[in-house]
Amino acid sequence: MKTWNNIKAVIRRELRIFRQRPIYLLGSIGAITFCTVFFLTFFRDGLPHDLPMGIVDNDDSSLSRNFIQQMDATQLGKVVMFDNFEEAREAMMSGKVTSVCVIPEGMYADVSANRRPVFTYYLNGLYFVGGALAYKNILTMINLTNGAVQRQVLRAKGVNENAIMGRIQPISIDTHQIGNVTTNYGYYLSNMMLPAMLELIIIIVFIYSLGAELKYGTSRHLLKTTDGSMLDALLGKLIVYTVLFSAIGLVLIICLYHWMHFPIAGSIWNMFLAIVLLVLASESMAIFIIGCLPIPRLALSVGALYSVLGFSLTGFTLPVEALPPYIQGLAAAFPLRHYFHFYTQEVYFAGGFAGWYPEVIHLLLFLFLPLTVIKRLKGAYVNQNFPTN
Repeated sequence: MKTWNNIKAVIRRELRIFRQRPIYLLGSIGAITFCTVFFLTFFRDGLPHDLPMGIVDNDDSSLSRNFIQQMDATQLGKVVMFDNFEEAREAMMSGKVTSVCVIPEGMYADVSANRRPVFTYYLNGLYFVGGALAYKNILTMINLTNGAVQRQVLRAKGVNENAIMGRIQPISIDTHQIGNVTTNYGYYLSNMMLPAMLELIIIIVFIYSLGAELKYGTSRHLLKTTDGSMLDALLGKLIVYTVLFSAIGLVLIICLYHWMHFPIAGSIWNMFLAIVLLVLASESMAIFIIGCLPIPRLALSVGALYSVLGFSLTGFTLPVEALPPYIQGLAAAFPLRHYFHFYTQEVYFAGGFAGWYPEVIHLLLFLFLPLTVIKRLKGAYVNQNFPTN
């Protein structure tokens, strides 16, 4: 009963701090709302379209003009014509176009004579997504143009349609894009960027909440509220912030998979479990960081660095398996990595409990981290002998 009374006293104290310092709600609800609106509106069209692609037509034949028309008709590309390569090069260097394709002189004659014309393609590597998509688009159009010319030549020779297709495309590729059939960049990035931003906000805000007790010299008052029990003080704070961040996470999951209709093969209820576990693991990591480094400024810097590294070591942009072995092992120290595995098993494959239960165990293991630093954190709260800025 005494423990529960201590916890309730801390909860009331924390709610009073919320009213006195709006930065906590602004840094949590305000920040995640901004991120959600930003990402969901930025990727509202799914796949980038009308990418400006420069074309220099040195052939000016019916075949090259048809090629340019077909390029301009695609959803992805928007053709920008240039009279010479120098103008196109300046436009690409200034960022007006993402790529430049030079159609060689005599292309039509080379194709008609079964020679191989050489297309020259220039890509601005600074615009990785735009350049890669433009390259894919132009390569597809070149292959289609090549196939169309071959088909006309083979038809003129009297070859039947089945034999023609066998020569043009001897191997047919049947592609299945699991979980993202339309190649929607919003589905690809928002599903992980928003939970990653939530993890970042949790760690920063919770470290600030614990560090503020040292910064403003109120840590002894907090311990006095709980009769000197550091565990009760942490539990009281955890209850308040867990309710806050879990509510934000649940709204985030509803927004993604219910309101925005992001594809999900499994159950949204399981994703609720995943986001709550991510919240608990992130809070535990925040306690561990401030416990190891009970200096608010330094702890916030380390927490921010740790959270940002989690973006890279999660695996949703670059496969962790492609990294050096010691980096692969380091990735397990980030809650977001285990949330990503949970997410892929549930959203893509509907694996259920059998698919993601190891990740639940890994996320629950983070909850033991605060126990390793609680004594050190209490010493800092009592002695207040660390720098406060």
